[in-house]
Amino acid sequence: MNDVTNDQEKKRERNMILFLMVFLAPMASVAIVGSYGFIIWISQILLGPPGS
Repeated sequence: MNDVTNDQEKKRERNMILFLMVFLAPMASVAIVGSYGFIIWISQILLGPPGS
């Protein structure tokens, strides 16, 4: 019975790491880069371009 539980846990962990690598990490990186770009864009609208 312990082997079945261990196998199920290994399968669950494998599925979780695949989810993190395929979906969550790319979506998080796109969100972070997009947010940073949006912040820079809004700051340049409000404060003007650098050096002006």
